[in-house]
Amino acid sequence: MAPTLSVDAKATLDGLLADAIAESRVPGVFFAAATAEGELYSGSAGLKSFQDPAAGAVDADSVFWICSMTKLVVTVAIIQLIERGAIGYDTPVDTVIPELANPLVVDDALAREYTYKPAQTKILVRHLLNHSSGLHYYPAHWKASPYDLGRAYNGVSYEGDHSPAKFFELIRNGLPGVPLAFEPGTSWAYGWNCDIVALIVERLTHQTIEEYCKEQIFGPIGMPSTTFLLTESAKKNLVKLAYRRKDGQVEKWSGQLRLIEQDPEKVGIMLGGIGIYSNLPDYLSFLRHILLAKDGRASSPILSAPSASALFAPSLPAHFSAQIEQFTQWPDCNFGYGLCLANSDWAGKRRKGSGFWYGWAGTYYFMDPATGIAVVYGTQVVPTTDVEVVALWDRLERALYAGLTSGGTSSSIN
Repeated sequence: MAPTLSVDAKATLDGLLADAIAESRVPGVFFAAATAEGELYSGSAGLKSFQDPAAGAVDADSVFWICSMTKLVVTVAIIQLIERGAIGYDTPVDTVIPELANPLVVDDALAREYTYKPAQTKILVRHLLNHSSGLHYYPAHWKASPYDLGRAYNGVSYEGDHSPAKFFELIRNGLPGVPLAFEPGTSWAYGWNCDIVALIVERLTHQTIEEYCKEQIFGPIGMPSTTFLLTESAKKNLVKLAYRRKDGQVEKWSGQLRLIEQDPEKVGIMLGGIGIYSNLPDYLSFLRHILLAKDGRASSPILSAPSASALFAPSLPAHFSAQIEQFTQWPDCNFGYGLCLANSDWAGKRRKGSGFWYGWAGTYYFMDPATGIAVVYGTQVVPTTDVEVVALWDRLERALYAGLTSGGTSSSIN
């Protein structure tokens, strides 16, 4: 039977959210958990704009820029095309994206100036889905500030030319080919992979990734608020960014860091790595659908059970975990397709086999198939991985698991 959540646990979660706002740790927050069958908890606190009561309170309709939570969506999109035979996991990417026909392997991905040699191995679709392609986000010294997004995620860098051609120019960064941190398939690095995935979907379907996802994912699941375009209706419910200064104080957003182009009239490339806006109940519906599809229980599934299960199947050699841990600070992880995976139980929290990731501006999620739950959490505080945002996420997850009961029994799931 599906787990349930005690009344006391719901009160504890309410208290954690309220206390975080009262103590000014975060300006606004949303948290929700569900089984595949239905909601366990939904709660929110704080304002949609820091110190601006006129903006209204964060609630279930509030829209977040979910940033890298976009990556799982476009991963599902391309796996749908794989199921239809339009492309394969082992298809060389340059057959669809000729801009990646001659990549360069750099000697040191952290160097101030790259030295390089031609790559000897083709990038395959599966390499994009588990971040083993060698495509990587550039080091901090290549940014306007260490906390900024990379130039290809910075609307100003496009100089009005918001096109895929400009995107590839920006990630080449003056080199004759796109740089890779290593030969494809030989290590793990976080990077531009899902932006390429979105472009593959567009070129195979002759639709924008927005059009495709609305038709094949958002519409069928029922995700009406989810979009790559910050339309007037989305902007009306948008939770505004807040900025944490080095002294620990939060201040109102005033463009302290550079962001993607957000004017829908100017967006010419929809970024599959970072581009979606959504309310979190929509995203939770997406996660719940994946859990149902994995178990073969979804009505009108957007993925087959084997494909949904492949999201949770470790796809990398065990020794790649060191690179994942170095980037995330999470121990003993692997990657499936689109999901970071826990190789063991996290004490008092998610179980072995859970899949998860987060967004640059303070949104997080996980699916725990062993326990049978999915969870979403959102604030909008930058720079990324804000210490207070992460600490509240930890407290909420622990309180959730402490209050779960299995199959209607009184024993908590720990």
